Amino acid sequence: MPEKPYDDPFHDCELGPDAVLGTHTFEDVLFTDEMETPVNVLTGETPAHSRATVEEAKEFAASIDTETPQIALPASVESQVETQSKPYTAAAFFHFKATGSLEHHRAYHTTYEADVFVVDFEADYESGDLTITVERVEEA
Repeated sequence: MPEKPYDDPFHDCELGPDAVLGTHTFEDVLFTDEMETPVNVLTGETPAHSRATVEEAKEFAASIDTETPQIALPASVESQVETQSKPYTAAAFFHFKATGSLEHHRAYHTTYEADVFVVDFEADYESGDLTITVERVEEA
């Protein structure tokens, strides 16, 4: 008997679980101490709001009140200038800015929410790399 669409956690995803199963590393996606920051052209200095450390960024991401673990991603220089914001922002560890596409975002989100998968991630703020591992429960 075929599964009903609502029985399949991937029924709304463009990608199936095979696209995210295993370990995948996304390089240079996290906030690091080496991120580009704006410079005031008159003074040659970085504005105070754009100065930040990885520790501050990690603390900020951890402080977000949500059940989904957050990571610190770099904010664009444009947004830092326009909104006078910090050089980082927080997002779910499977955010499309980290995984490279909305399709991967949805697939990782689905595996994270589904009981039949175990999802783990490692955020390496020194290298800027994010590693996500997805396994089926029976494999874990």
